[in-house]
Amino acid sequence: MKILLVDDDPTSLEILKAMLITTGHQVTTASDGLEAWTLLGAKHFQVIVSDWMMPKLDGLELCRRVRARHGKSYIYFILLTARTGRENHHLAMDHGVDDFLAKPLRQDELSIRLRVAERILTFMSEVGELKRLLPICSYCKRIRDDSDYWQQIESYIHDQTGADFTHGICPECLEKYVKPQIAALQTDRSDDSSPRVEAVATGL
Repeated sequence: MKILLVDDDPTSLEILKAMLITTGHQVTTASDGLEAWTLLGAKHFQVIVSDWMMPKLDGLELCRRVRARHGKSYIYFILLTARTGRENHHLAMDHGVDDFLAKPLRQDELSIRLRVAERILTFMSEVGELKRLLPICSYCKRIRDDSDYWQQIESYIHDQTGADFTHGICPECLEKYVKPQIAALQTDRSDDSSPRVEAVATGL
């Protein structure tokens, strides 16, 4: 996996980098949260392994910024800390941290946590692929939602995105469907022909 490793201690940074490389991961390092945030704007990472206490930008603020990004792939965030206790863990979880590792770090623990991260990211990717495959009826063009309920495509998209639609007639459908219907109605000189022609032309 592509991992961004963040730690302000040069010795710890090199030790952790060596651990990650030996397990087959691609590692980019940053000496503080601000440098890591800059790297995130230029490169794609699957996992961030970050120290908590750092100058300029600490691990919690870095995670908060990562979670605030919209339209980006999910990044699994592992926080390294010597802090213990439920209060610290709850605080980190509130900022979007996925997992914790206590310092001093053991390589076997790190490998296990990264295997979990890889499984979760793979699962999220598979779910994302399924969401991009919309089950649509070949005849009426309605879409089936997660509750096995069939609804009009406009309603489905509105529920998912909040988008609204205005309806009109494209030039191709105007030539293929509407004008022939108008021509057929114009041959009928009955008294109610005009309202019928107007109804077809407006799509009502």
